[in-house]
Amino acid sequence: MNNTTEQVNVLCIKWGNKYGADYVNTLYSMVSRNLSRPFRFVCLTDEKEGIRDEVEVKSIPKIGFEDFDNQVPWTKAHGWLKLTCFANPLHDLQGQTLFLDLDIVIVGSLDEFFEPAGDFLVIKEWDKSDATGNTSVFRFEAGAHEDALDYLKADPEKATEPVRNEQEYITQFVDRQGKLKYWPADWCRSFKRHCLRPFPLSFFQQPRIPEGAKVIIFHGKPHPDDAVRGKSGKWYRKVLPTRWIAEYWR
Repeated sequence: MNNTTEQVNVLCIKWGNKYGADYVNTLYSMVSRNLSRPFRFVCLTDEKEGIRDEVEVKSIPKIGFEDFDNQVPWTKAHGWLKLTCFANPLHDLQGQTLFLDLDIVIVGSLDEFFEPAGDFLVIKEWDKSDATGNTSVFRFEAGAHEDALDYLKADPEKATEPVRNEQEYITQFVDRQGKLKYWPADWCRSFKRHCLRPFPLSFFQQPRIPEGAKVIIFHGKPHPDDAVRGKSGKWYRKVLPTRWIAEYWR
């Protein structure tokens, strides 16, 4: 993965009203400032209103699984619809594809995410001792993991019973095939785990960017716009207004 002139794909997905078009537009803006390779930026969504023209808007793929194709409630919970990005074909996308969640803040270059060799690269989930990865940032070859969808469709109850969410499902599935690799630990850091200062410093010092971080992951509460205002979402978690987020998240 060292050909810097080869076009790559950057992919996100949006459904429902949890995140608006502004999150897609901001993600595109961050990517355009932090990726020097030629790239296509594609958003899978069924609602394109308000998304900027530079973004290629494509429908969430139909995979031949009624629950997903009809987007029944459980498929929208815990990220399950993200699995539709493993459709084959994935519209007209080919080649290396970097998936990014909408609620991340990019604070460094994305170029290096296309350099390590591997079939499936992902964040190592911070609070799990097994193979589970955090799919806020992962890279794969478009169309290469259709077998994960086939396994899900063949027996949905059996496939989903041992796992809590989409990221446990896909990373454990790929790990069983010996295809799972992780990003260097310092590339993707959790806002809550690695940026917030420990109590009682959190009452006096704003969260900081960990050394070597390229992407800050927001999981649960707060969202980036909450953190800018100093809103934590939890009574026991103090978050001072985090000014640097506004510098990067635009």
